[in-house]
Amino acid sequence: MPASKRDQLLATAERLFYEQGFHATGIDRIVAAAGVVRMTLYNHFASKEALVAAVLSARHERFMASLDAAAASASPGEVTPALVDAHGHWLERYSQHGCIMVKAMGEFAEHSTEIHALAAAAKSDLLARLETAVVCDGLDHHAGLARHLFMVLEGSNTTVALLGPQTALTDTRAVVDALLAAARSETP
Repeated sequence: MPASKRDQLLATAERLFYEQGFHATGIDRIVAAAGVVRMTLYNHFASKEALVAAVLSARHERFMASLDAAAASASPGEVTPALVDAHGHWLERYSQHGCIMVKAMGEFAEHSTEIHALAAAAKSDLLARLETAVVCDGLDHHAGLARHLFMVLEGSNTTVALLGPQTALTDTRAVVDALLAAARSETP
């Protein structure tokens, strides 16, 4: 079944925003690449900022769904590693050039508090998922573990573009495994 014009615009805009940047990608480029006219875009999105918000929201929902699926299918005591693996799979498939939310935070920090806040909230959601996973795995006695894991995953978002997915993800997993081993060895 063909994608709706709205879905087509979202997919095209996401790809272009990710590859070229939000401010560098104009509406004319998006509509040309999507094969629609400008009016079609404005029938679905009131402004470029509304399109950016919709792209970030849709991508975030897909990412969170992948994390939630991984957590739901994880064995007891293995929720945190399952989230780390899901994050790694996402990087391999969709984010080999860094995190679109970080890019949005950088580009919109001075230009749109709404877009910046949307991207920052996405990061807070990842941290919350890690906090929940640490509790599920019985590791919440280790102060700051979820935050430390978050910092490692955020580091992998950046290093994947420099080191490549294989190296970045192997190194990320090694650091995560060391953090989890240390937390498991502590007596609550």
